[in-house]
Amino acid sequence: MTEQQEHLANLLQQRQQLSQELETLQGQATEKRELFLKVQGAIEYLTQTGVVLPEPETVEEVSEDA
Repeated sequence: MTEQQEHLANLLQQRQQLSQELETLQGQATEKRELFLKVQGAIEYLTQTGVVLPEPETVEEVSEDA
């Protein structure tokens, strides 16, 4: 094989690897998107049924007289 043919073979192999990585990433993105939508739906359901979180308690600093 010539140097250019080897270079072409390497590039074709790299393209195949990148294509596989992209497919994996797209699958992961789809799974995360579906999970996000489920979580968003659960939040909306709970909010619409009147579920609210308690207000955070404020901690007042008490100065001690020494």
